[in-house]
Amino acid sequence: MSLHQISPNSQMAAEACAGYIFGLLDAAIAVQGRASLAISGGSTPKLMFQKMASTPFAWNHLHLFFVDERCVPPADSASNYRLANENLIAPAKIPAGNVHRMLGEIAPSEAAERYAADIREFFGLFGGEMPQFDVVHRGMGPDAHTASLFPGDPLIDDRTGITAATFAKKFNQWRVTLLPGVLLAARNTVFLVAGEDKVEALHAVFHEKFDPQKFPSQLGNDGESVAWFLDESAAKGLEA
Repeated sequence: MSLHQISPNSQMAAEACAGYIFGLLDAAIAVQGRASLAISGGSTPKLMFQKMASTPFAWNHLHLFFVDERCVPPADSASNYRLANENLIAPAKIPAGNVHRMLGEIAPSEAAERYAADIREFFGLFGGEMPQFDVVHRGMGPDAHTASLFPGDPLIDDRTGITAATFAKKFNQWRVTLLPGVLLAARNTVFLVAGEDKVEALHAVFHEKFDPQKFPSQLGNDGESVAWFLDESAAKGLEA
C-alpha cells in the first residue's frame, strides 16, 4: 500500500514532499555517490521547488531530469524548465552539467529521441533496459493524467520506450514525456497533489477498477516505494 501524508494546505504539502524527497536523495547519494531526480511542473511543485532551493543540500551530487515538457522555448512562460530554473536550479546553484533538459524548442520527435539518448548515456543502458531514477516526482491533473500521459493516449500501453512526443489535444500542444516503462521502473515515486479540483480524479485512482487508459495516474500507484503528499482539499478523494 502506498504512503499517504495529508497536510492542511498546499504550501505545507509541498514542504512535506520536499523533505521526503531529500531523505530519499540523501540515501541514494550515501550508496551511489550521486542521485537522480525527475521532476514535474505546476503551481504546487513551484512551492516545493522554492522549499528545496532554500534547504542546504549536496546539489553537486544530484542530477536533475524532467518527467515531461511542453514543446516551447526554455524562456517561455509555459516551460517546465523555466519554472524549475527560476525556483530551484538557479537559486540552489545546481551545476549546469547536472541538469538534463528536454529541448522543447526543437521538433518534438527529435527532442524525445535526444532526451532518450541522454538518459541512456547517463544510466549506461543497453538494448531495451529501463532507467531506474532514484526519485520520480509526479503530479496529477483533474482528469487523472500524469506526466503528459492523458486519458486515451495509446502511449499509456507502451512499456518499452523511454520517451515520446505526444500531442495533448486538451491543450492543443505538443509535449515530450517519459513513458510508463520508465515511471514503473523508478526506485521511488512521489506524487504531490493539491486542490479541490483533484478530488474526483484521486477517488478514481484509488477506488475505481485498474484502468490506466482511463486513469493514467493509476500507473505505478502501489507498493511501498510510492508516496502521496496531499492537501486536505484533494485528500477528500481518498474517501470511499
